[in-house]
Amino acid sequence: MITVERQADHAIVVASGGLDSTTLAYWLRSTGAGRLTLLGIDYAQRHRVELARLPALARALDATHVRLDLRDLGLLLAGSALTDHQVTVPAGHYTDDSMRATVVPNRNALLLDIAVALAVSSRADTVAFGAHAGDHPIYPDCRPPFLISYRRMTALANEGLTVHGFQVVAPFMEMTKAEIVRLGADLDVPFADTWSCYQGGPRHCGRCGTCTERKEAFRLARVPDPTDYESPGTPCM
Repeated sequence: MITVERQADHAIVVASGGLDSTTLAYWLRSTGAGRLTLLGIDYAQRHRVELARLPALARALDATHVRLDLRDLGLLLAGSALTDHQVTVPAGHYTDDSMRATVVPNRNALLLDIAVALAVSSRADTVAFGAHAGDHPIYPDCRPPFLISYRRMTALANEGLTVHGFQVVAPFMEMTKAEIVRLGADLDVPFADTWSCYQGGPRHCGRCGTCTERKEAFRLARVPDPTDYESPGTPCM
């Protein structure tokens, strides 16, 4: 069940061009959000190709698109396979312990801080990000305790500055990836235009954790997978 405190008037979406944040943007629009701003942040991630998907998404949703260049930040985040080309992106299932190599230190707090600052300055009432239950085993900043603590910190750091009813939400926090795919299918999300692969090549590799999770989600959701994989493996349908 998806729950938020209140319907968004103006939502800042931490948008990557990926399946989860794209479905989140479509869901917010379907629930009556009056205005959407898609915030894409380039932190020198290996898979920054995902950000190229955002302009078309913004046009489809009649949303504002903001792209922030923080590539120098990647120089400070060595050790993660997503920001350090000396580290190999692991293959396998998303929940495998090897996927810890893809953890970017404090990533969600950093990205959310920027989104909240934008929300305060633009008088937006909602900041939304697409963390889901499949992220919980590997990413501490995708778990409910992080969201609870982050909300408290944001309230203190911006006391008297946010609009009435301001909220930081992660509507998919307790949902599986397959449930997000089913929701996206109901909302006519253009899945073929979204990006998941951590390799960041011209096509989805089909082997890394996010590709494996993506294929599994479509299979479990019984939704045809339109993704172009280098290594498609077993067909999903």
